[in-house]
Amino acid sequence: MAEADLDVNRLFEAEPRVADYVVDADVHVTPPPTFWAEYLSPKFRDRAPTVESDGEFDYIVFEGERRKVNLMQSQAGRDFDQYKNNGKLSDMRTGGWMVDKRLEDMDRDGMDKAVVFGGGPLQTGDLDLYMDSFDAFDRWQSDFCSDSKGRLFGAAFLPMVDVEHTIGMMRAARKRGDVAVNLPAFPQSIDKFTKKDSVWQAMTGDQGGERQYRDPEFDPLWAAAVELDMPLTFHLGARTSRFKDKINFLPDVVMGKPAMLEVVGIMIYGGVFDRFPDLRIGLIEAGIGWIPWAASYMDRTWHMQRHWTECDIKHPPSYYFDTNVYASFISDPIGVELHKHPGGKNIMWSSDYPHSETTFPHSHKVIEENFRGVPKEDVDWIVAGCAQKFYGLK
Repeated sequence: MAEADLDVNRLFEAEPRVADYVVDADVHVTPPPTFWAEYLSPKFRDRAPTVESDGEFDYIVFEGERRKVNLMQSQAGRDFDQYKNNGKLSDMRTGGWMVDKRLEDMDRDGMDKAVVFGGGPLQTGDLDLYMDSFDAFDRWQSDFCSDSKGRLFGAAFLPMVDVEHTIGMMRAARKRGDVAVNLPAFPQSIDKFTKKDSVWQAMTGDQGGERQYRDPEFDPLWAAAVELDMPLTFHLGARTSRFKDKINFLPDVVMGKPAMLEVVGIMIYGGVFDRFPDLRIGLIEAGIGWIPWAASYMDRTWHMQRHWTECDIKHPPSYYFDTNVYASFISDPIGVELHKHPGGKNIMWSSDYPHSETTFPHSHKVIEENFRGVPKEDVDWIVAGCAQKFYGLK
């Protein structure tokens, strides 16, 4: 099909369901940049991004820069050989920001409920505007979910610059009805804040920074999360993926999955889950096949090295994987095979709609491929029950 003939918003015929009930653990929203002018604080609205069209591309104009609309966040509606990196807003599936269209797509794809993750802050070097843009995006996303007839639930995107500020944002998210908050994989360092890297800093933080989540500084955050019964997520943020770079994208995207182990290792070995045994964290879009290996390897190395390292956690690392750590995957049949091993207990399926790894509109076919030979009880847990428990859905 020629690009000129492609309708990314074409309708798809619903395919047979494999699972009776599905809670999609990770989907996304892709609102057009025009929403910023409505949701930013009044003092920033005249600085909001605008959109210009020129030939085959739309451009986002912001702070003197003009960049093409990137489409990797919205490939739903295309076959794999039709993927493209840049284009127009009209090249994006409208279910990314129109809730009625999203619900229609969920119905066709056999999704009953879903947890929604957003795209994060503005790429700006103005720290005040940067922080305000987190709140703006989260409020837009909460409004999107509130119109979904109880089928979509928000996961607020939070910065990690100041602990008390983040706690305040988490409380506001819970009050709006959000069911989780997403943090950078590592705390952010203000002295390294730049416009160029501001968006990725919201995902990765400062991996080599002096502040780490094992530090007592962050205990009030974990305490607030437990108090609010709010799960915390980390979303493929331990390694930067150069998604605009066709040479480096493929090695980056695969390394982004096991890189999430560093986040978990810091928290487990740092005793965070001993101090806060009811804390739940989720490694979202991280895959699962590597986790049973990691749990086993960490048990062995901790047993051998814990004395000289003075790592006096109360349990072997695999214990915390099975009590405090959850993870989502899109298609990972090897991980499903290993789900009975330590570390494989708390796994959740997701469609990643409408991103480039999405299973839409063939999600139940992917579920069937991933769960061949798996008992129905286990399938029901992985495609619905585990996410319901992690996010506290009713």
